[in-house]
Amino acid sequence: MNLLDLEVSTLQGDTTTLGALTGGKAALVVNVASKCGLTPQYTGLEHLHSEREDLVVVGVPCNQFKGQEPGSAEEIAEFCSATYGVTFPMLAKTDVNGPDRSALFEALTAAPDADGVAGDVQWNFEKWLLSPQGEVVARFRPLVDPTDPAIASAVDALGA
Repeated sequence: MNLLDLEVSTLQGDTTTLGALTGGKAALVVNVASKCGLTPQYTGLEHLHSEREDLVVVGVPCNQFKGQEPGSAEEIAEFCSATYGVTFPMLAKTDVNGPDRSALFEALTAAPDADGVAGDVQWNFEKWLLSPQGEVVARFRPLVDPTDPAIASAVDALGA
């Protein structure tokens, strides 16, 4: 199955596809949390989303890492908008690991990182770069900041 055809639920409760959210552009899918030490990465993610015409950031809230995303959909949306000015699409709170892992993360976690390691999401703010065709082309672990040149280089290499 092409990831772009995958049905997803938005933070607002709408059902759509990943392809409809990305509109033919490359996508950086990121599991996010509001109460994490890495939460300031929202600033860099919003910058990428607003400054790069060839990239859509897709945030995926997850509460599986020490309960760092405890809020309701409304609370998450308000926090992201008011605190970080987030304008990129956000999905509904999602399980990224374990028996209830979403189909999206079932596919994403099969992709290896730069060291060739695939498997479970390690922590909040892990990132996957998808080509405009929906292929996973890169995986960045949580400590890779959205402003890291490796992310921009990977997006540039797509030639989108």
